Order: sequence, then structure tokens, then C-alpha cells
Amino acid sequence: GHGVVPSTECSVGKVLDMGYVLAGDTGTATVKLENTSSLTLPFSVQLESLSPTRDRDRQKIPSFLTSPLQRTEIVGTQNYSGFSVFSVSPIEGKIEAGMSQDFVVTFSPDHESLYYSDRLKVLLFGKQTAHEILLKGAARDHPMFVEGGEPLDVPVESLAVTSPLAPREGLKEGKVFIMEQGGIRHVRSLLLLLEHVEGSAEPARAEITVGAMERPVLAAKQTVEFSLDSGPELPRAGFSLHGPKGALEPGQLQRIGVSWLPPADLQTSDPLLVSALLTVKGDVTESYRVLLMARVVSAP
Repeated sequence: GHGVVPSTECSVGKVLDMGYVLAGDTGTATVKLENTSSLTLPFSVQLESLSPTRDRDRQKIPSFLTSPLQRTEIVGTQNYSGFSVFSVSPIEGKIEAGMSQDFVVTFSPDHESLYYSDRLKVLLFGKQTAHEILLKGAARDHPMFVEGGEPLDVPVESLAVTSPLAPREGLKEGKVFIMEQGGIRHVRSLLLLLEHVEGSAEPARAEITVGAMERPVLAAKQTVEFSLDSGPELPRAGFSLHGPKGALEPGQLQRIGVSWLPPADLQTSDPLLVSALLTVKGDVTESYRVLLMARVVSAP
């Protein structure tokens, strides 16, 4: 006789991003697993968050001390309710030779967070890992979102910083508070880093994406309007905006481009830091302080 190696192909790569859903709603995605061998393959599916061997206390650095881009924990934010954020069906069965099996992954967040994550593992014969897929998703309380740059948030309440922002203060906290007549307005912060290669005629570029989420069938359609207010300071500092205003229907995205050429009279070697205010209006109005940090770098 001769040995036969079990083999499968998966319709999803290393990451399955479920995108944005409203907190309290659900999103679904289908993963297809094809049996490309001549064997009947018994399978089972596991989620890392439900693994009995997962060490829940194993955190080298607490997540609230770590920037979003450095957070590497596989299991991210969990539901307040105690029910799983992600679920998959079916969890076990058999795939005949040459046939395929569809898995439905459901994303059901119960509160706002950008950091829902888990890992789905497909096992063959109860022990052989065939595929590992990182599951990601985000939830918002309102049907709109902003992506881009480096979000300067922390998942715990930040200290107040008053405007105008000093560069060091502005980069220290993810949430800032701007004093206005009639009270205090909460503003989220994003950092866009633009690096111009010394001597190049090409400007440095970055972008922000504004999105309007799909709504449930029976929900009223809500247009999302956005505007990035630059003022005279940005052009003087060498920044140009592309598509800074617009309106979105549910399911649409639009990118705001930012480019930078250092002005001729730029003399400082320190990074240049200016800010602009992004206003996004849907069922509520949200504000984002966009910090633009630009610097000249040497050619590689």
C-alpha cells in the first residue's frame, strides 16, 4: 500500500476581516473548505477565545499601555454579555473526497470597539491543523467610520488636553477635549505621517477613508456628510488636500488625500506638525483632530 496525505484548500487566506457593523447588529461571511485529497476528512473547528488551554492571564504588557499597531494579542475585545463575539457553524463533520464544506462565520458585537479579534482553527482527524484564520471586526454605535493613519487612542479613559494642542501633548493622548463656548467637545485624534524624500519632486502622500455603513433593511437611509477643514495654515506649510468634502450613501467609501511638499523657506530639521478638523455628520456629528506630521528624509 501507500500513504495518502490529506489536503484541503480554503477560500480565505490568513485573515478574515468582517469590517464594520453597528453594535448590537450582526455580520456574516462564508468560508469554503475544499477536500482536494482522495480521503474522507473528518473536521472540527475551534475558536481561540473558547480554547480550554488558552492562558487568559498571559499578557506581557497590558493592552492599555500598548499602541493599537503594537497590540498582538490574538483574542481581542470581548462582548460585555459574555457571549462569543465570533461564532462558526458547523463546528464538526466530514468532507467527502473532492467535495467542499461551507462554514458561516457570524460577527455579533454588543458594544463599540475597533479591536474585536479571534482565531479560527480548522482541525482534521481531531488533531492536525489544516488552516488558521485570524478573525477581525469593528463595531460602531453610529453608522459611519473613519480609517487611516495611526489612531492615537487607548482603551481606557484619557486625560484631558486643552486646545491649542502642543505637539507633544497632541501625540500623548488619543482623546482630546476642546474648550468651546457652552461646554467641552470631545474629539478623537488621528496621526498622518508624511515623509518626503530629500531632493525628490514627488510629494509625500497619505490618506483618510470615510465610510457610511450598510443599514438593516428596515432602517431609514442616512446620508453621511464629511468635511476636512484645513484653514490657511496647511497651504502655508506645504500641504494639499484632495477631496476634503463629500456626501456618502450607505455602503459607500471615499478617500481624502493629503500630499506634502516642503516649502522653500522650511529651515527646521524637526518634524513639522499641523492639525485640521474633520467633521463627520450622520445621525450624530463626530469630530476628529487630524494631526499631520511631515518630515524630510534622506534618499535610501
